[in-house]
Amino acid sequence: MSDKQIPFLFDIPSVTELTKKIKSLLEQNFMDILVEGETSNVKQSRNGHYYFTLKDSGAQLPCVIWRSTAQRLDINLTDGQQIVVGGDIQVYEPHGRYQMIVSLVQQAGIGKLQQAFEKLKAKLKAEGLFEDTHKKPLPKYPRTIGVVTSATSAAFQDIRSTLEKRWPVANVKLYHASVQGVNAAGEIVKGIEYFSARDDIDVVIIGRGGGSLEDLWPFNEEAVARAVFDCSVPLVSGVGHEVDFSISDFVADARAATPTHSVVVATPDINEVRFFVEDLSRKIEMNTTGAIELYKDRVRNLAKSHALLVVKQKMDTARNTIQSLQEKLEYRTQSVVRNRKDNLTSLLHSLDKQNPNEPLEKGFTRVWQDDRWVRDADQFNQEESFELEWKSKKISVD
Repeated sequence: MSDKQIPFLFDIPSVTELTKKIKSLLEQNFMDILVEGETSNVKQSRNGHYYFTLKDSGAQLPCVIWRSTAQRLDINLTDGQQIVVGGDIQVYEPHGRYQMIVSLVQQAGIGKLQQAFEKLKAKLKAEGLFEDTHKKPLPKYPRTIGVVTSATSAAFQDIRSTLEKRWPVANVKLYHASVQGVNAAGEIVKGIEYFSARDDIDVVIIGRGGGSLEDLWPFNEEAVARAVFDCSVPLVSGVGHEVDFSISDFVADARAATPTHSVVVATPDINEVRFFVEDLSRKIEMNTTGAIELYKDRVRNLAKSHALLVVKQKMDTARNTIQSLQEKLEYRTQSVVRNRKDNLTSLLHSLDKQNPNEPLEKGFTRVWQDDRWVRDADQFNQEESFELEWKSKKISVD
């Protein structure tokens, strides 16, 4: 090209003028559009606005959700969510930067979710999060159980009723969390972290009932998987039906096929414990009785020995001494057996007293209100409906 200046036949726009043209072009042609991707760098300002990047393997799109929109959508975004967003493209002229003003957030479609599932599964497996060496043993006799699920779900009702039958001595602590939708992953993470920080929780159960891949997706979020891995308390994952597998199942210390099965995995059967105690009592009694007979036989054989027969007339005193020792041995042995049986009986009575359904077995009635057992008159609200529970049935009273 020649060094001579080339005369321009048209006006050269300024940066501002060019940016305005770009702004007009983009904003007029990219209104009310949908785009799918993975969230990253999610931040919420003090004013409640969300700023984040929607990305895939080839590009990134800056996005904003204004506070009023976030409140309307009741949304709680976290990094790593696969979502579809809708809104308008806006150009911010001072920075020459375009971004999407989001007005809609939905879960991504099943195809993309399945791809994201396999990708995250491979990533976490490569990091070693699925290894058995990281899995904590479950306690044999848990006294306090933390449950992270929806308070209104059938899954929680199944967990609670199964615990009342299988291991009624346990104290159940519920952390309510959504188990479906874009907010669920963040709430589940908070529930796990809440129980992990406490020192009175023996085991944690997370889960929900069956559903589609979209329904179960919160338990496939990376944030949930890492919260499960970092939990200081042994954790059981019971998500969906028996055929359903989630990322949380692979990371958890134990996987249950259903929420109900999670109780079976996490607790012993109180009836089996009772049988074990009774069986142990019988074995102690049999072993002690056998020892007594053994010593009796030894004494009899000793009394019939040739040496003793020869000097029988001289052994009257010795025989009396042996008889006295035998009686003392029997008395002490029987005393030991009696004390051990009393201790075992006391243990069985203690287990029975822990059974919350014992009053129902005796004909008493239990009052429920707002899914809570009303134990005191101060807890009863006369303005609200309630339920009466007998051993055989439960009725509602309006």
